[in-house]
Amino acid sequence: MRGLEEEFIPSTPGKFKDKTYYSVNRQFHRCFTSTSTMFLWALFLIALTASYLSFQSFMDSGTRYLSSTRGSLQWEKQVRDSAQIHRVNGMSVLVTGAAGFVGSHVSIALKKRGDGVVGLDNFNNYYDPSLKKARKNLLNSRNIFIVEGDINDMRMLAKLFDIVAFTHVMHLAAQAGVRYAMENPQSYVHSNIAGLVTLLEACKNANPQPAIVWASSSSVYGLNEKVPFSESDRTDQPASLYAATKKAGEEITHTYNHIYGLSITGLRFFTVYGPWGRPDMAYFSFTRNILQGKPITVYRGKNRVDLARDFTYIDDVVKGCVGSLDTAGKSTGSGGKKRGPALYRIFNLGNTSPVTVPMMVGMLEKHLKVKAKKHVLDMPGNGDVPFTHANISFARKELGYKPTTDLQTGLRKFVRWYLSYYGYSQEKSVK
Repeated sequence: MRGLEEEFIPSTPGKFKDKTYYSVNRQFHRCFTSTSTMFLWALFLIALTASYLSFQSFMDSGTRYLSSTRGSLQWEKQVRDSAQIHRVNGMSVLVTGAAGFVGSHVSIALKKRGDGVVGLDNFNNYYDPSLKKARKNLLNSRNIFIVEGDINDMRMLAKLFDIVAFTHVMHLAAQAGVRYAMENPQSYVHSNIAGLVTLLEACKNANPQPAIVWASSSSVYGLNEKVPFSESDRTDQPASLYAATKKAGEEITHTYNHIYGLSITGLRFFTVYGPWGRPDMAYFSFTRNILQGKPITVYRGKNRVDLARDFTYIDDVVKGCVGSLDTAGKSTGSGGKKRGPALYRIFNLGNTSPVTVPMMVGMLEKHLKVKAKKHVLDMPGNGDVPFTHANISFARKELGYKPTTDLQTGLRKFVRWYLSYYGYSQEKSVK
């Protein structure tokens, strides 16, 4: 911009000694005969310079935006780089829900061992989006690129499969939560059913077709009273809309496996917890309220029976997810046409040691060194079930799945993370 200023505003007006300049610019000289005229010219030139600078800034910012926006060359390069495989016989995995709790942990585990990973997440506001953004930053620091988009966006999915020949898809994107389904049922149909079908269509049409591992839920066991829950048990009595959408997902994936030869593995998670967890989960919200001196609500079942959950630590679940990817087998279709039967499996991923909610609260009190203010109420009819208990013998046999973290140990690790992440003072930290 110095060039423009020097061209229009002489540094020492009236003191040039070039005769040619005077002859050619006589009319300009007359315009500057008064101080007021010179002042007006100066204002004009300053305004012109400012306009140019603003336009240049706009063009620069626009260029930067276009270079990183979805579908641009820079964006495609980020996707390809993130999908690069860095180990022998490695895989290239599209992880949906990558900014979520389980998704972020699985993505990091895969990347750490040398697999290519591309994330996808819509960053919705079901719970605090800042936590999802923090997980995204964690993944970015490990060179994992997350595409921001909706699982129902077929054009975006087609573009991703066009850029990268994914060998596997880890489908963890879903609308979670049992109770929220009573407030916003449409969001569950949109994400857990329509979104699943959209993704399966993209996988069906891909060439080569990827193998798929996806998150079902222990909630599909619903009102089943036989324990521990086994994959062969009835799952046709869901107690919540969330459970019904996950059960629907199991039927839909079976159909796509049967018709199109997609290799599909469903995972029934049992109350996953740990660092970077979901704030809507009981252990997380209890921790927050206990530290803030607020009361917590502890529900109990019929006849004053304590609720119990098969709490499963995140590291154990990640092992099950990665093991499922490693043993998935190839899809047998091409361009949507099946050439032969493909693998279809469903596994329980639990801890096999249910713990009552009051016992879990007691563990939190110990680690936080704060006594909880408890309100004990009868469980409302909101879709929750009184207990969960996983039979993991099938996963142990096929995946070598073996959980190693008990609830006491896992909650201690969670509390350490919670105090660090939310910046609590050292006096409240655990040893």
